[in-house]
Amino acid sequence: MKRLLIASTALSLLGGAALAGGHVTQEKNEWYKAAQQELKAKMAVAPITSKAKNIILLIADGNGVGSNYATRLYQGQQKGGYGDENVMFKEQLPHLALVKTYNTNAQTPDSAGTGTAMHSGVKTKAGVVGVDETLNRGDCSAVASARVDSIAEILSGQGKAVGVVSTARLTHATPASAYAHAADRNFEDDSKLPEDCTTPDIASQLITAMDKGIVDLAMGGGRRHFLPKEATDEEGKNGKRTDGKNLIETARSSGVQYAWDDVSAKRLKLDGSPILALFESSHMKYEHDRTGEPSLAEMTEKAIKALSNDKDGYFLSIEAGRVDHASHDSNLHRTVTDGVAFDEVVRVAMEMTSPEDTLIIVTADHEHALAFNGYCGRGTPITGLCYGINADGEKHTGELNLANDGKPYSVATFANGIGSILSEGGQGSRPVVTQDEAVDPDYVQQALIPLDYETHSGEDVAVYARGPWAHLLNGTVEQNFIFHVMMQAAHSH
Repeated sequence: MKRLLIASTALSLLGGAALAGGHVTQEKNEWYKAAQQELKAKMAVAPITSKAKNIILLIADGNGVGSNYATRLYQGQQKGGYGDENVMFKEQLPHLALVKTYNTNAQTPDSAGTGTAMHSGVKTKAGVVGVDETLNRGDCSAVASARVDSIAEILSGQGKAVGVVSTARLTHATPASAYAHAADRNFEDDSKLPEDCTTPDIASQLITAMDKGIVDLAMGGGRRHFLPKEATDEEGKNGKRTDGKNLIETARSSGVQYAWDDVSAKRLKLDGSPILALFESSHMKYEHDRTGEPSLAEMTEKAIKALSNDKDGYFLSIEAGRVDHASHDSNLHRTVTDGVAFDEVVRVAMEMTSPEDTLIIVTADHEHALAFNGYCGRGTPITGLCYGINADGEKHTGELNLANDGKPYSVATFANGIGSILSEGGQGSRPVVTQDEAVDPDYVQQALIPLDYETHSGEDVAVYARGPWAHLLNGTVEQNFIFHVMMQAAHSH
């Protein structure tokens, strides 16, 4: 014991001498030098406490911390790297917090409740839009008493322009929560309304909001909810409305510009006059499959240019809605390719704005039941099978790791969904999958619990921010707190 104490004292003195001399043994190590550079950069970040002229809220639906990890690796591997060293554009934003996503009645949240939290500042029940938790889902009679003001309504009333952009239907839960008030997220058109419901459907509310000047620009999918069932759209698909109303013509007759594909989108005037763009009958296409319609980044660029004409500034809500849908389908390839497309949106927003007058907030509404298996060597394709760790170098061994059943396994799996290895009776075994099969864009990840589609999960998501009052987003926060940071930035003096 005495020898151990002497040795420990000697090491302590040696370490102290090294620090006192201003040097440490590892100071020439590349990891050490990189961390020192990062330290200096973070020390130079100062809070911005001026008023935000513009606010951009970017939501990658279903893109929690785990999904973000997968997207980071995929993006980095597409660039030729290992993946984990990659830094996405949103990860370059200086302020960061974790966000608790639950609804008032749901440990695992729904996008209507989470969207309402971010756009209105209050948590509410799953499945309801723009109302508080006093309303029971489906009860139209309680909408008026439970209604909460959205940030779009508040800021448009103070002179700001408002835009809503999504790759999902514009009447879908997250974008709808920016402007609508509904007892059920499924009330996207009148055909879904209960007979005694006097609250207009969500599509009608969007057109009314545009007519009143609450929403100046709306781009996304969802044509079918604006057209009567007897009508066909530009791509030959029928509408769903039963009231005979053609809401697209209603908007056009009031002076709203309309676009339905990439060609007509290019003809839009970005002079501040109102815009309604509906690029699909239902949701827009996945980025992997996209043809004939603009990307989310292209829509974002148009939106910022158009809304910037307002001298009082703007609020812009942007959703990458199909990240969520790909995970529901247990198809990680489309999850991450839409995730990479979303990061391009962040780049566009960062490059087109100044942190001095524009608050940018990048977050997700919830995570999915996505898990990662180990132990995989660096450079293992994130959508593929797990290669072994190389003890003699950085890159993986090129040899597949095997589970106890003697079969290889993928880096990522879902806890539930259509890729379940179990039958409804609980029996089953894992099929053998090759690396080529696993990295195929259409591959469905293996899962455990058999369900018709993969579910959300309840863990925290990240929020990244830049600009006025972005520093308030730190630590662990409730999801509705995001609204309050945006309002603080908009009204600071």
